[in-house]
Amino acid sequence: MPATPFPPLVSTAWLADHLGDLRLRVLDASWYLPSANRDPRAEYAAGHVPGARFFDLDRASAHDTPLPHMLPPADDFARYVGQELGVGDGDDVVVYDGSGTNLSAARVWWMFRAFGHASVAVLDGGLRKWVAEGRPLESRTPSVEPARFTATLDRARVRDLAAMRELVRADPAARPAQIVDMRPAGRFAGRDPEPRAGLRAGHMPGSASVPFTELVRPDGTVLPENELRERLAAAGVRLDRPIVASCGSGTSACSLLLNLERLGVRDAALYDGSWSEWGAQADTPVATD
Repeated sequence: MPATPFPPLVSTAWLADHLGDLRLRVLDASWYLPSANRDPRAEYAAGHVPGARFFDLDRASAHDTPLPHMLPPADDFARYVGQELGVGDGDDVVVYDGSGTNLSAARVWWMFRAFGHASVAVLDGGLRKWVAEGRPLESRTPSVEPARFTATLDRARVRDLAAMRELVRADPAARPAQIVDMRPAGRFAGRDPEPRAGLRAGHMPGSASVPFTELVRPDGTVLPENELRERLAAAGVRLDRPIVASCGSGTSACSLLLNLERLGVRDAALYDGSWSEWGAQADTPVATD
């Protein structure tokens, strides 16, 4: 991979200038909750950034668990992105989605980073900004030449249920890491129902609430760094202490990890099972205040 990794974000102007680069791979990673009534693959077929391949988040997730969007084994990820998407070890990768909030693009960015691929960025503003600027789309599916992709999981980037139980049991004032919940405020407080059946309402005791939709501006671009710092500070999140991000299924929480990398925060991880796992347990503590 290139010696100098991408920044976490690239602009639409940057992508337009580099679309012809031989080692650039653009991925449309759009995914939506069922309540959105959107078909990301059909939308991709109707129009996508020229040359973009469709990254199927469900296809690229683990299939040996009922939990949604869990990380797959490293070999499975390597096989999918290398053989089916044609992404190789030496390629630069730009990921986008159509949500306007980095709902799923940040998750795919994080997956590449978790499996050791440093040269990956999210398109700031995503497809919505690209279209708003009148930039070109195409409907044809590009041909793919299989490539060799090497994946090795960096376990420091992931927390499991056992680790989260231990973290929540600790006194919040002395916890080794902060928990930041990226779900909408109503779900965090237990006022609104979860989109998945069978889950209790509320949040992990002692966690902070930062809805992922509040990390972007109306045009879908991320908050400037000074505003980002202010938003996190207002929620009680300290950037000088380790952070574990959580959400509904480990997808939107990655928008926090993306933005923390922008701020130079490296001690951050994802609770991959997130509320789909925690809220389904009979004995995990839940708070609603």
